Amino acid sequence: MEIKELVAAQRRYFNEGLTRTVSLRRQMLLRLKKGIERHEEALLSALEQDLGKSRFEAYETELGVVYAELREAWNHAEKWAQPRKARSPLSLFPSGGRVYYEPYGVALIMAPWNYPVQLTLVPLISAIAAGCTAVIKPSAYAPASSAAVADLIADVFDPAFAAVVQGGRAQNTALLEQKFDFIFFTGSSQVGRAVMTAAAQNLTPVALELGGKSPVIIAPDADLDLAARRIVWGKLLNAGQTCVAPDHVWIMEEARDYFVDKLLEAVTRFYGERPLESPDLGRIINQKHFDRLRGLMESGSVAFGGGCDPETLRIEPTVLMDAAEDSPVMEEEIFGPILPVLTYTDMDELLSHLQEKPRPLALYTFTRNKWMAKKISDALPFGGGCVNDTVLHLANGRLPFGGVGESGMGRCHGEAGFRTFSYEKSILRKYSPDVPVRYPPHQGKGLGLLKKLM
Repeated sequence: MEIKELVAAQRRYFNEGLTRTVSLRRQMLLRLKKGIERHEEALLSALEQDLGKSRFEAYETELGVVYAELREAWNHAEKWAQPRKARSPLSLFPSGGRVYYEPYGVALIMAPWNYPVQLTLVPLISAIAAGCTAVIKPSAYAPASSAAVADLIADVFDPAFAAVVQGGRAQNTALLEQKFDFIFFTGSSQVGRAVMTAAAQNLTPVALELGGKSPVIIAPDADLDLAARRIVWGKLLNAGQTCVAPDHVWIMEEARDYFVDKLLEAVTRFYGERPLESPDLGRIINQKHFDRLRGLMESGSVAFGGGCDPETLRIEPTVLMDAAEDSPVMEEEIFGPILPVLTYTDMDELLSHLQEKPRPLALYTFTRNKWMAKKISDALPFGGGCVNDTVLHLANGRLPFGGVGESGMGRCHGEAGFRTFSYEKSILRKYSPDVPVRYPPHQGKGLGLLKKLM
């Protein structure tokens, strides 16, 4: 089916009103769950082929998250869809107000390559729970996963309800030329700007899940052993190709060398003496990104790591020191297993400095002091984050996830995802008797009474 015909077919399906019933939405969610169970082996194999993900990591960061999201939506979709009462002021007496959560309609979901199953299916779950139909565009950079998701969706749904369009830039362009009712995009800021520009032609609302340079701030009182373990874990998931991965670390100057030693201990414990041979270390998605990351290593002195395997596109976990803030590694999102460690001498000066930076998707604070954690969180705008951990806020489906400013707009996961694919329709219902004070002629009516009513 051609793209234009597919969008038209989904609009006809939506206009029939079937998706307005929560029972059908829950039925579709259950159908998707059973379909994923049937296709689980194919999805895991595709993730291994595209990104070198072990079965454990693929389930931990992709399928497990999707199943949890499905449970949350299936259990709570009816509650989320309930109209909300809104009290009317005295001036509108007698009346009552309600806010209804209506599906936008035909949605376009544009997914990235780094988590090609999770970041395709999680927004789809939200769209289904909200009552939308969906055209899904996976990334061509992860061809095996794109094909596996396409097979899954074709097995589970009528294309008039949900369908996958595969391909590259030509297909992306063709899709963005269509009039959708909502666009959900996950990817780079550069492409996000292009999506928003295209959406503006039709005044189509968008949600943009982007990225940025998500910092880690280690306070002077932090547990450095714990911080090292959890930073290394979060940084090296998917070989660092995670939108909320710790991008760089700020630590007190006198603690830097000790902390770098702790990072090395954690890397060795997780991936062995030869990380490039570890089955738990993923691969870089393609040669272009592999070469870009190798170039970024020249931005500072290598404390440890730095090794590469061009045949398997693997890069050793690498820690950089003495990277200048105007160097390439500090001017772009790293999106790989390279971690610059920077130093500060005064927390207040650091926070003032970071306030001038673009607003990141995530921020991670390590401290034993609740006051310090609050001070840092209050001082800096960011999409979401953790105190004394990394990345895990993304795994809590009841926490809204998304960015702010250059790191994105809109929220996903759980009820927040349902709200993203819905709009609020407000209706005032007027009752008898009719109060004539609003009708002309107004001569002789007291302005004082009107002021009191309003």
